Amino acid sequence: MIDTSGFLMKLLATRSVSGHTREALALIEATFTAFPVPVATRTTVKGAFIATIAGATSQGLVLAAHLDTLGAMVSRLSPDGTLRYRTVGGFTPGSIEGEYCLIETFEGELIPGTILFDRASVHAYGQEKAAAKREHGDMRIRLDMDVSDADAVRELGISVGNYVHFDPRPVLTASGYIKGRHLDDKAGVAALVTAAAGISQSGERPRRTLHFMFTSHEEVGHGGAGWFPPDVTELVAVDMGVMGTEQTGSEKKVSICMADSNGPYNYELSRLLIGIAQRNGIPHAVDTYPFYGSDAAASLRMGLDVRHALVGPGVDASHAVERTHLDGIEATSRLLSLYSLS
Repeated sequence: MIDTSGFLMKLLATRSVSGHTREALALIEATFTAFPVPVATRTTVKGAFIATIAGATSQGLVLAAHLDTLGAMVSRLSPDGTLRYRTVGGFTPGSIEGEYCLIETFEGELIPGTILFDRASVHAYGQEKAAAKREHGDMRIRLDMDVSDADAVRELGISVGNYVHFDPRPVLTASGYIKGRHLDDKAGVAALVTAAAGISQSGERPRRTLHFMFTSHEEVGHGGAGWFPPDVTELVAVDMGVMGTEQTGSEKKVSICMADSNGPYNYELSRLLIGIAQRNGIPHAVDTYPFYGSDAAASLRMGLDVRHALVGPGVDASHAVERTHLDGIEATSRLLSLYSLS
C-alpha cells in the first residue's frame, strides 16, 4: 500500500498554482507508473492527467481530483520596489497577510518575499489605520532582496505575469492531523491515489474501466471542462469537504455533498455512496455547500452526459490555513475503493 501521509506531505511541498501544475503532475505520473498492474496514462492538451485501469466491461467511471491550488500572479512592479498581485483562485486578503511566498521568474528563479498590508505597522500609521479592513488592492509583496525601485526588481528577472507561490507550511502532528495550505484539494488527491493503489495491488479486476483524473484548473472554475474518455457514465469529484457552522462534516469523516452552488448532485448516485458508507461502517457526513463548485459541475456545464457526485475528507478553514485528519482521508479512500469495485 502507498504511504498516504508521506505522499501527501511530498505533494503539499510541490508547487502547483492553478495553471502551473507540471511538477505535481510528474509526481502523480511517477506514482501510477509504479503500480503492479498495467496502467494506461494520458495527459490532455489542457494539462489534466488521466490514469486508466481496464475493467471487465467497456463502461467507464471517472474519479477526479484537482492538483491545482490557490496562489497569485504579479500584476505591477511598484516604484518603491514592492509588488502588487492579482489572485489566482478565491481567497480573502486577510487569509494571506503575513504569508511567506516565492515569486517564480520566467527563467525559473525563485525569489523570496512576504505578503503584507500596506499600513501594517501600528508605530508608523497608528492603531486605526493598521486595523483597517483588508482589500487585495491594499496588499503588497515585500521582496527579501536589496531593492528599492522597480528597475532593481526587473534586474532580478521579476516581471508582471510571474506566479506567486504561498508557503504551504505542511505539518503532520502526532495525533494524525495535517495542517497547512492547499489541503484543498491535495488531501483529496491523496485519498484518490491511495484508493487507486489499493485497487491495483488487490489483483481484483474492476467491472468498470476506472479513469483516475487529476485536473489543473479547478480553482479558476474550468478544471473539469475538457477531454473525457468516451465510455464514461459516472463521474465522482473527490474534493475537500466543507466544515462550518451550517455543515455536519468532520476532519475525521468523508463528506458526501448532496448540493452546492451549482445545484443538486445526482440523487441516485449520491444515495448509492451513502449506502456504501452506512453498510461498511465508514465514518461519513452528508452535507450541502452554498459557496462551492467542483470539477463535476464544470464537466456538466460543458455538456458531459453522466451521473455526478462529490465526496472528500472534511477540511477546516478552507482557503486559509487548513487542517484535516488522516482518518478522514482514509474514510474517503475506503469509500472510493468500495464504490469503484461495486
